[in-house]
Amino acid sequence: MMKKSVLLLLLGLSLFQLSAKEGMWIPILLEKYNLAEMQEMGFKLTAEDIYDVNHSSMKDAVVIFGGGCTGELISDEGLLITNHHCGYSQIQSHSTVEHDYLTNGFWAMSRDEELPNERLTVSFLEYMEDVTDKVLAETANLDGEAKDTKIKENTDRIIKDARKEGKFTASIKPLFYGNQYFLYVYKVYKDVRLVGAPPSAIGKFGGDTDNWMWPRHTGDFSLFRIYADENNEPAEYSPDNVPFKPKKSFPVSMKGIQPGDFTMVFGNPGSTMQYWPHQAVDVTMNQRDPDRIMLRDKKLEIIGSDMESDPKIRIQYAAKYQSISNSWKKWQGEIKGLKRLDAINKKLAYEEEFKKWAQQNNTWDNKYEDVFVAFDELYSNYSHYIKAYDYYSEVVMRGVEVFGQARTINSIINNIENKQNEKAEDLRSAMLKRLPGFYKNFNQPTDEALFVALMPELVNGLDKQFLPAEVVETINNLDAKKLIQKVYRKSILTDREKLEDLLKNGSEKQLLKLRKDPVVAMFNQLNFIYEKDIVPEVQKISKSINENMKVYMAGLMEMKEGQAFYPDANLTLRVAYGQVEGYEPKDGVKYKYYTTLTGIMDKDNPEIYDYDVPDRLKELYNTKDFGQYEVNGDVPVCFTASNHTTGGNSGSPVVNGNGELIGVNFDRCWEGTMSDIMFDPERCRNISLDIRYALFIIDKFAGAGYLLDEMDIVE
Repeated sequence: MMKKSVLLLLLGLSLFQLSAKEGMWIPILLEKYNLAEMQEMGFKLTAEDIYDVNHSSMKDAVVIFGGGCTGELISDEGLLITNHHCGYSQIQSHSTVEHDYLTNGFWAMSRDEELPNERLTVSFLEYMEDVTDKVLAETANLDGEAKDTKIKENTDRIIKDARKEGKFTASIKPLFYGNQYFLYVYKVYKDVRLVGAPPSAIGKFGGDTDNWMWPRHTGDFSLFRIYADENNEPAEYSPDNVPFKPKKSFPVSMKGIQPGDFTMVFGNPGSTMQYWPHQAVDVTMNQRDPDRIMLRDKKLEIIGSDMESDPKIRIQYAAKYQSISNSWKKWQGEIKGLKRLDAINKKLAYEEEFKKWAQQNNTWDNKYEDVFVAFDELYSNYSHYIKAYDYYSEVVMRGVEVFGQARTINSIINNIENKQNEKAEDLRSAMLKRLPGFYKNFNQPTDEALFVALMPELVNGLDKQFLPAEVVETINNLDAKKLIQKVYRKSILTDREKLEDLLKNGSEKQLLKLRKDPVVAMFNQLNFIYEKDIVPEVQKISKSINENMKVYMAGLMEMKEGQAFYPDANLTLRVAYGQVEGYEPKDGVKYKYYTTLTGIMDKDNPEIYDYDVPDRLKELYNTKDFGQYEVNGDVPVCFTASNHTTGGNSGSPVVNGNGELIGVNFDRCWEGTMSDIMFDPERCRNISLDIRYALFIIDKFAGAGYLLDEMDIVE
């Protein structure tokens, strides 16, 4: 354990009170900062076993799955495991009322039955590199726009060279608000096929009621297989492709877990904000989270009611509902956690310590005072504009679905008017290609209900400067029925056949007439203000905040020279480590570190979709047909540990001290969801699927035990 100053001990849960449990660490720096502590806790391998560019290592068995999850290889034949909720949209896309894989599950009993997934990719990290000096080359004497331009030139050149003429993808991401820059180079595979998924009554057991909660009994996993060409290189889908041969796959442990066992999560956490000043915490806790929760309350009520009324709508909106509800519930826990920790005052206390340090070092007046004055002014403006941004995001951009179609129509029209005919034609073709998928998962009455519920919230919730006068007049002067009749139902976007015909055969003149379509016109009026008055201001203020944060962050690291700092998460490969342990969520309550199949049976309720335990699972339980997965007369299901995780860690491998897979990370406990902003070692726990339960479901429940034959299972 690293020593802590008396002040930090007094602050209790200060930003920089790092225990073994806190932190998302850069793999190439483990030897320097973390390895000794990890080994003291029970890690038996080396830093090179985790990350090595010259030899196979764990990094070669971990992927970015899709756009924002993690997955890991569990066989040398390209078999990959991730969360059920990470593969949910793929499972949903293959589901129909006749073949309802969401409800019934899906299991390929041979390679020929595995299902391809359009646009699904997995990305392997080839290497990461500190390129700070290269990015900042020749910028020492530059300021403002000139410096930004030079940094962009340097960045573009580094990325171009790293891509090797298209063999790889690459990106450069700032760490510590631009005090450091890292290059990340990936190889992307595009042929990824669905192999297996349990029914939602297992993979999503407990639904939104249990989401973010402990005790948890969710079998949150799905299986995919990566395919490659004959040279093991990325290729578009083809029946001729062959299973990918990874450099490394994880051995799967049947040894089980005990309290205090070392655990490591190796994945791609999305975003954290550990170093925010108190003003940022205030805006999030008291404005942003409550606003977004309120708007999503309405969306979830409407969509949820319609899903319950019709199996077809349930399938159409399953993935959308999950996407909306996940953050909605997380934000509620975040508010409670930040209030319980008295987060704003703790941030203020730490800022006071920093101010005293800066004054003692004679850097306050000429450097840091301006930063703190700027924070006050910037966050005052930011709160004003980010409110409008959040409302538009929840209502216009990700609320009413036909607005998404209107956005594309608007872009087509703009390109025609600007004589960009080739771009207009490309957009027209792309929209035509997407139409079947859009309308397959679209229910007009649901979207109408969202329209009439959300638009008044937008109009009544924002200052008039952020609203088009015509839209305000329309919303205020028409009741719900007339709003649907005179605006929504008069739009061509509600008539797939007419829209499809227009996109296929319509002239440019006919397309330009869509400017007068009532939904397109309303979207255009809203989007004009959004893009002209809201987004640019949010970006401008955010840029200024980050510039001041860069100075503040450098000062913090100087003040705590010699202390290990971990950068905020940014959807790149990180290591978090801790131990298997339960926790005490509140006074008088203590949670164990594991759950079992018995707990699933205790929750069984055939009247509730999310708790309707499948008959086959009940049969296995009643006959005690547990096979090799039995532990003390039961089957382990999930466990908690003290690893620091966030969104993006969904699907991450959880390994023991030998580097063997013991679980698949899928959630955090609700009492710890504020960990993106402030970590509490007493209550922040990650929730993982016990890998033995996944094997039990594959083998005993699904009868797909042949998949275990290709795994390296450690008894």
